[in-house]
Order: sequence, then structure tokens, then C-alpha cells
Amino acid sequence: MFGALAVSTGAYAMVLINAAGATFPAVIYQKWFEEFKKSHSGAQINYQPIGSGGGVRQLTEGTVDFGASDFPLTNEQIRKIGKFHALHFPTVMGGVVPTYNVEGVTKDLNFTGPLLADIFSGKIAKWSDGAIAKVNPGVKLPNIDIVVVHRSEGSGTTFVLTDYLSNVSPEWKSKIGTGPIVNWPSGLGAKGNEGVAGQVKQSPGAIGYVELFYAIQNKMPYGAVQNQAGKFLKASLESVTEAAAGAAKAMPDDFRVSIVNAPGANAYPLSTFTWLLIPDSIPDAGKKKAIVEFLHWMLTTGQSYAAPLSYAPLPKSVVAKEEAQIAKIH
Repeated sequence: MFGALAVSTGAYAMVLINAAGATFPAVIYQKWFEEFKKSHSGAQINYQPIGSGGGVRQLTEGTVDFGASDFPLTNEQIRKIGKFHALHFPTVMGGVVPTYNVEGVTKDLNFTGPLLADIFSGKIAKWSDGAIAKVNPGVKLPNIDIVVVHRSEGSGTTFVLTDYLSNVSPEWKSKIGTGPIVNWPSGLGAKGNEGVAGQVKQSPGAIGYVELFYAIQNKMPYGAVQNQAGKFLKASLESVTEAAAGAAKAMPDDFRVSIVNAPGANAYPLSTFTWLLIPDSIPDAGKKKAIVEFLHWMLTTGQSYAAPLSYAPLPKSVVAKEEAQIAKIH
């Protein structure tokens, strides 16, 4: 079904690989799959950005060749797949940002973790609330309702936000908790990072959460979040990279790690790795060869595409561990 890789040209006999999952890294994944095809003609990877929850579900049901998620699978989720073991491959790092639509506010707003928890839980319902004004001195905040916009489907971006809020707010942790889907007390649901960005943009008084690229692409304001060191920081390649620095030194062998609320003077607190979920057993020899080739390409050439698309490239120590893990695919 699938011919050998021609070393001199990178040419393949036609092989089609289907994948689905996270919208958080969809921008770079679509770029990667397009560029990979140029140098490996015949190997086509189709990616459907349906949300991390959908990617995990389709991988479990066997309707895709691999999945993508912004949250690592639990032991139970791995067991549920059954047919194979899902290997986690971190691909890039990114930041989740609070983006808002508040007329008349031109300055970047500051948010603490507990303040975001109170806003997203509906406890703080007006932009003029004293708790928001306290960390934004000199900003004239209008007395209008806050409209919370959240993801409507199982989402890794939601997981990152709720994981962070559970870290900084005991009340959030006990009442709402962490997960790709949570019971939102109020607000509007939208599908995908692009859907949340669009809903915030068209809803006066709205606040939502998206991956950094989507805020930049849509020219939307996004706030600075107070980190563990007490500093208000906006997401950037540098602040996301610093958040990963500690985790990179002690990266677990299975790559399942959270870097929210990481220590470090300049660490952005809503940072995350994002993962491809690759079966350790791929019976189709053609697909296996193409996926292995792609993983090597992603960890080398592919990393150069990260920064221009507002993602942080992987630390070199993590790349080296992943290169070794590729050998587990059989």
C-alpha cells in the first residue's frame, strides 16, 4: 500500500493519515502538515481541529491515526484506549490569554488568578467592580455587565485555564474544578479558540480565553496575569519559555506534565505544552513510516515555524528525550 521512502527525494507512494484534536495548536499543525508534504510528496496528513476532547474520543474509537490534545491523558483514559498505548509527544508551547471587549479601555488590563476565578465563576459581574479597579489603577472601567465566553466542547484550552484557576483559588477548585469540560455557572459557549475569539469580539463587555495566536490574529486586547512571583506578565515567547524551564529539567519519561503557575520571575502562569497522541503500535507499515518521519521532522525543521506563529519552540532537552521515544513506535 505504501512504498519505501526514497532517501534522495523524500517521495512516498500515496499515504493518507487522518488526525484530529486541539484547536490551540491548529495554526502551526496545519502549517507543519503543509510543509511536510512539500518535502515528503505522497504523504498527506489531514487534521481536523475539533477540540482536545474530540481528538481523544476519536483516537479511543479508532477513527483517526493519531490525536492531539492540550491536556495529557489520565491513566484511565490510556487504559480505555486498550488497543495500543498512546505515547505523548510535546510539540510546542503556548499561552492561554484572557481576552476582552470593554469599550473605552485602551490600556492592557491586569488580572490576578483569584480575580480571574471570580470573574469566570460569575462572582464578579460588573467591569466596574472594585476588585478589578484595585489591580488596574488609573483605568476608567465602565459600569457594564461582564459577559463570560467559554468553550462549548471538550477543550484543552479550558483544561489549561481551569487547571490554573484550581491552583490559585481553593473556591474554584472545590466548586468547579479542573477539566476539558466543566459546569460553567454562567456565560456563552463557543466552539474552538476561533469561536471564542469571534464571540468575544462581537459581544460588548465580554471576556474569554484563547491561545495567544488567536488574540494576535484577531487584533484583540489581552490581559497581563500575575504570576507566582507577584509580577503581572503578558504571554510572550519568552515568558512561556521560562514557565517551561523548570519542567524541562525534570521532564517525566511519559511527558505528562503541567506548567501552569510555574515558578520564575518572568514565567507566564497560563502556559502549557501541547501534545500529539501517537499509538505505540501502528500495523500499517506505510502509515508508521510516514508518522515516524513526521515526528523527526517536527522536532527539527518544524520547530523553526513556532516563533513566527506565536508559539514557543521546545527546549532542546525535551527534543532529545522525544527523539529517543520515537523508537517505541512499532
